[in-house]
Amino acid sequence: MLMGEYHHTIDDKNRLVIPSKFRTLLGENFIVTRGLDKCLFVYSLAEWTKIVDKLKTLPFTQQNARNFNRFFLSGAANCEFDRSGRVCIPNPLTEYAKITKDCVIIGVSDRLEIWAKEAWDEFLNNNEDQLSDIAENLFASGDFNA
Repeated sequence: MLMGEYHHTIDDKNRLVIPSKFRTLLGENFIVTRGLDKCLFVYSLAEWTKIVDKLKTLPFTQQNARNFNRFFLSGAANCEFDRSGRVCIPNPLTEYAKITKDCVIIGVSDRLEIWAKEAWDEFLNNNEDQLSDIAENLFASGDFNA
């Protein structure tokens, strides 16, 4: 399981050090793509295959399905670590997430998310007061047993 929060800096060649415990869980090759909320999603190949298999079941006749597939899959890049544990993130992805220097890498169960530090701070500030209500509603729905 991927979890935790780490603060790093991306260099001028779009190289970012990924914490070693995450590197082990991701494997040698992995996928980086556009995520939701203006961050990047990072999946191991095994998790990526599960996501793609689910996407294949969406009816191509529905515009929302086509649009999401275009958004999610067109930004995907097969990546690997260099000898220093860095990943080179393609320019369109760093532009999408507005990652220029300081960033935050978080583990979210089956994926990593890479955020521009400013965007992560804004997310936390905008949502921290609502998290108790969100948790109460999610757990009260009966979908979770805590």
